[in-house]
Amino acid sequence: MKQVTEAAITDPAWKSLYKVAGAAALIMIAITLTQVVVFAVSTPPYEGTAVDWFALFQKNALLGLLGFEVLLIVYMGLSTLVSLALFVALRRTSPTLTAIFLVLSLIGSIAFISSRPALEMLSLSNQYAAATSDAQRAAFLAAGEAIVAVFRGTAYLASYLLGSITGLIIGAVMLRSGIFGRAIPYLRISSSVLDFGIFVPTVGFFISLLSVVCLLLFNILIGRRLIQLGSGVSKEIPY
Repeated sequence: MKQVTEAAITDPAWKSLYKVAGAAALIMIAITLTQVVVFAVSTPPYEGTAVDWFALFQKNALLGLLGFEVLLIVYMGLSTLVSLALFVALRRTSPTLTAIFLVLSLIGSIAFISSRPALEMLSLSNQYAAATSDAQRAAFLAAGEAIVAVFRGTAYLASYLLGSITGLIIGAVMLRSGIFGRAIPYLRISSSVLDFGIFVPTVGFFISLLSVVCLLLFNILIGRRLIQLGSGVSKEIPY
């Protein structure tokens, strides 16, 4: 790996991308906080059955969609802009690792989006509520259970693991580059390490919450830093 020249960082061709990605990171913060509020207010039935989800959608369609993490689909779309900006900023530091980071990030985003068919669940909920026979209800319920299985299944787990792995990769590259200081990469690395806490019995949920906090702080700082790069500030401003 090597240090990046100032000219490479402040290339005018990429300033707009840095600014857009910085704004995307700030929007991601709002989405994260919204999801926290939704979890606290509606307590989505993440461990429940399709019937539980149908009940939530019928009680409040918006809360159902938010509980089924429709906003995180937007989050993942915005995160691809941040990933692209990081690739551009760091590609000369480590072409191989940043290319791997970008590809795995895109795969992870696609996997996550495919695991969150929120609109399909809303449609099934409405059809289940309008069903006039036990046979119809059973068919819609079976389809709902299939979607719940997707919600918790392979695509989601793959996206979760890829997000953790890519965080470790880009955090290491950021540390070597000098463009993003030290707090930003350490927050990203910490978030990725804490992600694996979800697999720890009993306390795993609380460990994963710490991961969310680290990622939230990372998004605040990376959004600020990318906007700086878009404004031509090549060196990290001390906090």
